This record gives sequence, structure tokens and C-alpha cells, in this order.
Amino acid sequence: MNQNAETSLYAAYANNLDPTTMKERAPHSPVTGTGWLTGWRLTFGGENLGWDGALATIVPHPGGRVYVLLYDLDRYDLERLDIWEGADTGLYTRIRVRVSTLDGDVLAWTYVLDAYEGGLPSARYLQQIADGAEKAGAPADYVAELRARPTA
Repeated sequence: MNQNAETSLYAAYANNLDPTTMKERAPHSPVTGTGWLTGWRLTFGGENLGWDGALATIVPHPGGRVYVLLYDLDRYDLERLDIWEGADTGLYTRIRVRVSTLDGDVLAWTYVLDAYEGGLPSARYLQQIADGAEKAGAPADYVAELRARPTA
């Protein structure tokens, strides 16, 4: 991790858990670890905004946990990811989150959907998320819960 990790750590969830996907989206930024967003849950929203069902996001939820992969993003990859995630158009907003890791808590940023929660993801999209979580080393019960979610 670089010296300025507080400003460059990115907590990837959902589709960005797939290391292959992130290698395309942020090719200059290495994985630095894994962790959990405690007090959050993965959900879906903005079904009218996506081309294939509702889009992944996180919302505060007491007792909730979301598995994340931490990346040390460089400036170039940060700009690319903002565009990819629609942060430049207002689709997603970048926020600060606290990530629980085996080495203690760290501050990172992530994206949340700027739309109402609700709607179902497509089966294809949910499978991509579950496959990515599995590739990222998420616990088997977390991956199983993802695969069991309802789809559109």
C-alpha cells in the first residue's frame, strides 16, 4: 500500500470483486487485501436506470456485512473507474467507508447508487457478482447467499 492509502484505497464489491474485471477497469492498481463493510448490506436499485435489471449498491444495515476486495488505486485508474461506474454522470456517488480487515480497520472509498433501492437484478448480472465473489476468495456461505437471491 502506498503512503497515502487513506485517499487511494478502493473497496470493491459486486461486479468489481472479479479480479479479471478490475484488471481491465484499473490495470495499474494492485489488490492489497480483503475485508468487510460491517453495518452495510448489498442490495439493488435503479431498475429503470440499468439496461438489464436493477444495479448493485450498498446501504447501511445494522448487522449487515459486505465482502470487499481492497485496491490501491492510482490517479489514472481512479479517473477511469469514475467513468466506468458513472460517477461522472451522477449514476453512482463515491463515498468513504470503514473496512474491517485482519490487520484492523482502514478507510476506503466505494460507490453507491444514486437511486432508490428496489427491483431485481438479472440472473446473468447476479451470476457475475457471485462468480466474482468466489474468485475474490469470499467465504462459501457469502457466495451461496448471493447465488440464492431472487432475480428478474
